[in-house]
Amino acid sequence: MIVLKTGRELNIMKEACRISAGALQTAGKAVEPGVTTAELDRLAEEYIRSQGGEPNFKNYEGYPATACISINNEVIHGIPSAKRKLRAGDIVSIDLGAKFDGYHGDNAATFACGDISEEAKRLMDATRESLYEGIKAARAGGRVGDIGHAVQSYVEARGYTVVRQFVGHGVGTHLHEAPEVPNFGTPGRGVRLMPGMTIAIEPMVNAGAAGVEVQPDGWTVLTKDGSLSAHFEHTVAITADGPKIMTLI
Repeated sequence: MIVLKTGRELNIMKEACRISAGALQTAGKAVEPGVTTAELDRLAEEYIRSQGGEPNFKNYEGYPATACISINNEVIHGIPSAKRKLRAGDIVSIDLGAKFDGYHGDNAATFACGDISEEAKRLMDATRESLYEGIKAARAGGRVGDIGHAVQSYVEARGYTVVRQFVGHGVGTHLHEAPEVPNFGTPGRGVRLMPGMTIAIEPMVNAGAAGVEVQPDGWTVLTKDGSLSAHFEHTVAITADGPKIMTLI
């Protein structure tokens, strides 16, 4: 069931999203060679709690950390570890969110660790830009397929592929709500977008083929062909005046 939020609910969500965005920025600023992924996770959790929020990924379906931190050919859901240090040239995807007063925020971005390759820069740029193409298509009266088509066409025109096994989603009093928001689709198809809907749009884009596989830890998702992957996400409110990005600070 899709839940339309009232103005009061959107105001609460704005705070959850502000905290989520601040935590992502805090962790992202700390990305540098030699830092462990556990340290990034610690910084994110400390920020969320300092703002009166709760890490909404932690213990979600058994997930053990505040943030998912995925490196290079890891697409999503990488588990932070004190044993894993970042290296120059890595691209580091951080996905996290915060719960505040019963409502959730969710966002992600991919960060450069030191100097990265031109290939990695192009992939990150295309993924980030495809997110904003998807957001532009998230207009009241449109369809979920409009969003997916905007992302997919932008990505594929640049020689990349979108991951199909994992998709965006509604967000509100639950971290994951209806509807699903794929990063591929047909314009004019799918669920109709209505004012009061709040959705997480999150392109996951591979430099190679679209295929992915889940590792034995049950969480970490890799590209099947070992190619690089990038991930960007915003929580977005559908309004009569157009899409509003809630996870901006």
